[in-house]
Amino acid sequence: MWNIIRILVSVFVAFEMAFSSLFNGVMPQSIEMPEPETGELSQYVDPFIGTGGTPWTCAMVSPAAATPFGLVRLGPDTCFLGGSYITKMNTSGYYYEQAHIKGFSHSRLSGTGAEDYSMFRVTPAIGEKKAGVLAYSHDKEVAVPGYYAVYLPSVSCLAEMTADIHTGVHRYTFGTDKDARLSIDVTSSTAKRIATNATAEYDKETGVISGSCLLPGQFAGRYDGLPTYFVAVADKPIKACEITTDDSGTKIDVNFGSIKDESIELKVGISFVSIENAMLNLKTETDGLDFDGVYEKAVNAWEDELSKIRITTADNDVKTIFYTALYHTMIMPSNFTDVNGEYLGFDKQVHTAEGYTYRTDMSLWDTVRTTNPLYTLIAQDVQRDCLNSLVTMSQQGIGVIPRWPQGAGYTGSMFGDSANIMITESYLKGITDFDVETAYAAMKYTSETAVNKDGRNYVDMYNEYGYVPQDLAPNDESVSRTLEYAWEDAAIANLAAELGYTEDAEKYAAKSMYYKNVFDPETKYFRARNSDSSFTDRFSPYMTSFYDMIMINKYADYYAEGSARQWRWSALHDIDGMIELFGSKEYFVSELEDFMEDASRNRAAVDPGHGFWIGNQHDIHTPYLFANAGRADLTQKWVRWTLAERFSTDINGLDGNDDGGTISAWYAFSAMGFYPLAGTDKYWLGSPNLDGAEITLSNGNTLKVKAVNQSEDNVYVSSVKLNGVELDDIYVTHEQLMAGGELVFTMSSTAK
Repeated sequence: MWNIIRILVSVFVAFEMAFSSLFNGVMPQSIEMPEPETGELSQYVDPFIGTGGTPWTCAMVSPAAATPFGLVRLGPDTCFLGGSYITKMNTSGYYYEQAHIKGFSHSRLSGTGAEDYSMFRVTPAIGEKKAGVLAYSHDKEVAVPGYYAVYLPSVSCLAEMTADIHTGVHRYTFGTDKDARLSIDVTSSTAKRIATNATAEYDKETGVISGSCLLPGQFAGRYDGLPTYFVAVADKPIKACEITTDDSGTKIDVNFGSIKDESIELKVGISFVSIENAMLNLKTETDGLDFDGVYEKAVNAWEDELSKIRITTADNDVKTIFYTALYHTMIMPSNFTDVNGEYLGFDKQVHTAEGYTYRTDMSLWDTVRTTNPLYTLIAQDVQRDCLNSLVTMSQQGIGVIPRWPQGAGYTGSMFGDSANIMITESYLKGITDFDVETAYAAMKYTSETAVNKDGRNYVDMYNEYGYVPQDLAPNDESVSRTLEYAWEDAAIANLAAELGYTEDAEKYAAKSMYYKNVFDPETKYFRARNSDSSFTDRFSPYMTSFYDMIMINKYADYYAEGSARQWRWSALHDIDGMIELFGSKEYFVSELEDFMEDASRNRAAVDPGHGFWIGNQHDIHTPYLFANAGRADLTQKWVRWTLAERFSTDINGLDGNDDGGTISAWYAFSAMGFYPLAGTDKYWLGSPNLDGAEITLSNGNTLKVKAVNQSEDNVYVSSVKLNGVELDDIYVTHEQLMAGGELVFTMSSTAK
């Protein structure tokens, strides 16, 4: 079945590309594409990595122009011939295999499975022809951090994009005598959705164009839509401006007349508060600057962030993969705070952030595992913003900390209380300047109380039975929920202990052991259990929830996005206890190695299979578990295998959805030789594939990592020394790393 699907998709894509070349004028052009200036480190970032490959296992990232942790991500929205849409070819709006562009919209989510934003799409047109879908070729396409450009032959137009935090800047250069036009789609949205509540206005005296809409994205639609505002200002006189509304939405057609070989620069300010704030954002960020000036700011911003980690390697592919990964970890979370401090809260009221930047778009179920721990090292200001924002969201919302906040509302995506992991870990790592008592109260609330949004589903059952009973929660991931709830209760226990709440610490530590209630001692797997304590009949560790989507009889609906094998290693809060359930460390190691050996033969495969798959979050830590069973050499072996085999410089260079930089952060950590045990202040020691790294830590200290004799053959670690003292544990602590100094790995071709 999977081969048939792969063949059908491949045939469709091949037809699309061939048809586009034949009938839409995408031929080699004489035009010279710009060579944008890049910085010392941003030159190694390739924004096209992860934008193509198998649709459902591609990284879902975009080459859109953006600034670090900004709001505007200005770039192309691609499609198939004639604007045809196939569900989730790439949720970021850009899919490398598509040969047509609908236009250039002002934001998108990065790496996620959800389609959102895509607001106020701008499409160039010429003459009397209506703006429409435009063919393009990758031969005439460029992207670097903060910049995107493409040549559109059917309208003889070079389109260039750059951005600041809340402002997108377009530059269109037309090579024809025909009238140059830009269409602004006020009601553009993702997929086939059309935004509602549109307003549009053109002030002829000032030349200012403005408007608003209610975005109905896949996530925003779950909280009744996201009100969004824009202001657009061009640097050329407008010959005519026409506003139309019909069944396809509201559009503004802006005609600049004949300006052959001249460029139009269009600045677009975005706000979720008001048109006035959109204009304030635009002026504050770009007044006195042309396109090149804004791009220079973006380059400098990226250099500042990327330079927090300076690596040494003779392998340019590794350097490209590393800095592209680091870049991807800094696209989200989004800056939702206008330049005057105002933001739209979860209560749909306007508030002012004081002492921090209010941020949203947090894929927490994923990012708490790798991305947020990276921020605790090199971007504590962003981590602190996230903590304060999450607490504020709970206060302005329904008392629940969201697990996947997007825009101005709860999305309910995934399950559990992922924020618990991040909050506890941050506090243990010394980030304490947020309202931890309010956070702690909210964490306890969702562990005990049934709520209708972003709380724990089946929490009453879970608390009564000590697991989520399958017969009372049919077809709803009962095993995965039980495992995650237990991990999140462990986070409550650890925070309670840190805050001095001894009784709570004991209570939630006991609840964290509920994960054992779904472990089957006979099969040695976590299995679905009914309310009478019997295990369900249907069980196959080799069936995944993805197979279930095309099967009549379901075998994996007890698990979220995976198989029993992929969820077998999920008690991160009690690794020693989990190993004991297997009966012996030797058996645990043999089963874990079988799991690793069963990884798909291909990166970003059509069928990722039931073995190790780094493209989904619940098993990405598994190479590091060997160390807990006394086999650090196997951790080193499989970490290096993953770094080499599951990442590349290709368009499918990430092995699955990046989910806000989660997979990318896995690479960044592992390449440096250590990896976070989420929810704690510990990092596993691994096997670096870099010769060295110099990390500028958030406290101002510098940590230098060296890998002596590191090579493709020398993947094993003979010794690890921190500031001259040999480390004899499998972990290094956050406090040790933040003190700075030198972490030296001595590498060998043979296991220690």
